Amino acid sequence: MALWIWATIGVLALVRIVQACISKSKNKMLPPGPRGSIFGSLHLLGKFPTMDLRQLAQKYGDIMYLRLGLQHTVVVSSARAAELFLKTHDLNFASRPPNEGAKHLIFGQKSLSFAEYGSYWTNMRKICMLELLSNQKINSFKSMRREEVALLIKSVQEDANNRRIANLTDKVMSLGIDMTCRMVFGKKYKDEEFGGRGIVSVMKEGLKLAAAPNLGDFFPCIAPLDLQGLTKRMKAVNKVFDDFYEKIIDDHLQSKDAERTKDFTDAMLSYMGSEESDYRIERLNIKAMMSDMLVASADTSSTTVLWVLSELMRHPQVMKKVQKEIENVVGLNRMKKSRVIVNVSAIGRDPIAWGDAEKFVPERFEDSNVDVRGHHFEILPFGSGRRRCIGMQLGITVVHFVSAQLVHCFDWELPDNMLPNELDMTEEFGLAVSRAKNLLAIPSYRLQN
Repeated sequence: MALWIWATIGVLALVRIVQACISKSKNKMLPPGPRGSIFGSLHLLGKFPTMDLRQLAQKYGDIMYLRLGLQHTVVVSSARAAELFLKTHDLNFASRPPNEGAKHLIFGQKSLSFAEYGSYWTNMRKICMLELLSNQKINSFKSMRREEVALLIKSVQEDANNRRIANLTDKVMSLGIDMTCRMVFGKKYKDEEFGGRGIVSVMKEGLKLAAAPNLGDFFPCIAPLDLQGLTKRMKAVNKVFDDFYEKIIDDHLQSKDAERTKDFTDAMLSYMGSEESDYRIERLNIKAMMSDMLVASADTSSTTVLWVLSELMRHPQVMKKVQKEIENVVGLNRMKKSRVIVNVSAIGRDPIAWGDAEKFVPERFEDSNVDVRGHHFEILPFGSGRRRCIGMQLGITVVHFVSAQLVHCFDWELPDNMLPNELDMTEEFGLAVSRAKNLLAIPSYRLQN
């Protein structure tokens, strides 16, 4: 059933509500933007929403108003505008709006990613920093990262020795999950220990469902109808994760090995039952945090590594330069409860900030003081302000180490005599914009001597 057929089912019930919302907003001072139909501007967003929003911003400006269904939305598409929301008025925009994906996939928005800004979010963030993501903790996992990346290099080297095509997408994704599992749960898990479906498969499905346009987010009054069937699928994925986390928690609680190294799950369990002024930490909160750490750290770092390698393979001259370097150095008035989308994709490709923004020119950073830690708003891979990514240091560490090892240990060629400029760079929209197709390449081990 097509999207418009689903939407039409609820039109009669929505018409009066939508008309009322439209009439109320007519007298408000709105940023420039397209004035949509009864469904707002939803029809302007296609398969790649960030690209569509970027094109609209080129017409309407770097602060743009959209009505998505019943939701008033402000889209930010420049470094200067992003600074207003993420720094100057950071506190006003520190909370995340409720959404169906967080509700059904991540235990009712109790995770760090989607919890409302307040004492609960602040304290849970402190716990995560202290127990998992501080520099000291990240450094303590150094030997583990070396072990896991060594296994990756060995696997790719076997492909190189046998002149096989390496499926880097699957290999790098599995690496990210294995490293995260060891940090968060204390061990790696086999597919049969994850409902038989495999953790990579279930995680990919969950990420796609979380990123899928959901009518319930745009028209909350029809969310219980689940017209697209997304809620049912999200609950099924959540059930797999819930069973998995329950088993991990039970194993940790029942463990009698006094010499076992304590992990993040042990640390979270030590807080279970503790009461703060307005909340109590229970199993549900712990499972939400476990899910946050697993999904956020494994998916985003893996996706970044794959795009780094894709660009380097597409630009062989830059690949050679990187290999050599590694060898050498081994506002307007805003409506109440409006939402803000900081389109970091558009900001990172802003020709005013970058010049040849669409070209892969990593040398542009050599003489620039712009970094990725949220202090410069021309590029924001980790966000900025109070909601800046808590796993930033871990992400930087993993991306640098994995990318450097794969570039340093192997020369790469594309299969089927494919030319570098023929490498498919199509994106797939998601919570992290990943490659649409698996990255396949033929490795040659370059450290024989």
